[in-house]
Amino acid sequence: MSRTGGFLLAMFIAIAAAAGVAFLLYKNELGRMRDAVGRGSMVVNVDIGPIEYADSGAGIPLLSIHGAGGGFDQGLANAADLVGEGFRIIAPSRFGYLRTPVPQDYSPTAQADAHAALLSKLNVPKVVVVGVSSGARSAVELTLRYPDKVAALILVVPALYSPTSPISMNAGRGNNFGSWAINAGGDFAWWAAVKIAPSVLIRFLGVRPALVAAAPQAERDRVMRIVKSVEPLSLRLPGIDIDSTPELHRPPLEDITAPTLIISARDDLFNTLPAAEFAAGKIPGAKLVVYDTGGHFLVGHVQEVRMAVRTVLANAGLIPSSDAPRQ
Repeated sequence: MSRTGGFLLAMFIAIAAAAGVAFLLYKNELGRMRDAVGRGSMVVNVDIGPIEYADSGAGIPLLSIHGAGGGFDQGLANAADLVGEGFRIIAPSRFGYLRTPVPQDYSPTAQADAHAALLSKLNVPKVVVVGVSSGARSAVELTLRYPDKVAALILVVPALYSPTSPISMNAGRGNNFGSWAINAGGDFAWWAAVKIAPSVLIRFLGVRPALVAAAPQAERDRVMRIVKSVEPLSLRLPGIDIDSTPELHRPPLEDITAPTLIISARDDLFNTLPAAEFAAGKIPGAKLVVYDTGGHFLVGHVQEVRMAVRTVLANAGLIPSSDAPRQ
């Protein structure tokens, strides 16, 4: 064998070995991820079908409705980050996520009915409702259809109707890859990108990578937890498909009577600000909080968001005023 042939053979063996190690690492991590989302939740049967949910903590009941790419696990994490302690967190997996199947009617109104049925099964008469991103749609419908069940409404980067500038995927590097990975149900593609090109996924999920790079370590860690929480992608794909092709209509926001807080950022790459401003202008007494930067994850503003949420709840008499941070 020539010297060149020997070198090429050695290169091939090294590449094959590295690929084998990466694949084994991926299979092990995927197994752990599947095991993690298989624990920590329960499934209850309601009229529309099975609903997966987690029930954690003690205090005022709070329904945490996750966004696209989520599940009950993301709902728990959202509540911990954006609301804090002192609440009983009820976090359902919306239609198509994890162990909640897609019913024949998967509209936001049907999802709201499922939320209400879950609360009835749990004998929870009234909750604070937190809807994040695509989860804001069924949060609004729940508030409209079951006003007696909603003590307060918190909408964070809401992917809702806007008459002037609809929510959208900001065009840019990485979005083609993200769309391909989702359409392919690519568990391995998402896992590999987390390892070698996380900035691609950060942008795909609505945040400028430079903003994350400049943030404190705790915020960088939080962003990466959110990015990783999409795994395993294949278990969330049916729900992502629903959230990616919404038929958004103007709901009768003027009929909402619950105390309402709406939060967005000007640089959210999903363009949720126009919808947030529209909803705040229509919901009576709604408070709107807008940050100049932060993107879809409100990077750098977690403590401010928590303060705003607790202030609204204190003003509504839902938590003691001493539990609301001083402005």
